[in-house]
Amino acid sequence: MNFFDNAIYAAAAGASPQNPFGSLFMIVGIFAVFYFLILRPQQKQHKAHKQMVEAMTVGDEIVTNGGILGKVTKLDEQFLSVKIADGVEIKLQRHHVARVLPKGSMKNA
Repeated sequence: MNFFDNAIYAAAAGASPQNPFGSLFMIVGIFAVFYFLILRPQQKQHKAHKQMVEAMTVGDEIVTNGGILGKVTKLDEQFLSVKIADGVEIKLQRHHVARVLPKGSMKNA
């Protein structure tokens, strides 16, 4: 019991000040981990999706975010028309395209 009392008195009496650079390095380190594990991969994914949407052409087979398979029939700056069945076309915004499928994928679906 005496051992713990001495440690408490020593810590209270002569507590040394903390190094201010230690906490600064900790904050910088946390930000670096946050950037490399969360922000950077998300930015790369966003950039890849943007390139995919810009590279779409008429005749591409796509999957929408809702899971609808279709073939692009018309392209506009913001919108595109997608044929999902015979005589059925829907119009949707370009950024709602999840993937561009390889040619001939809809025949197998």
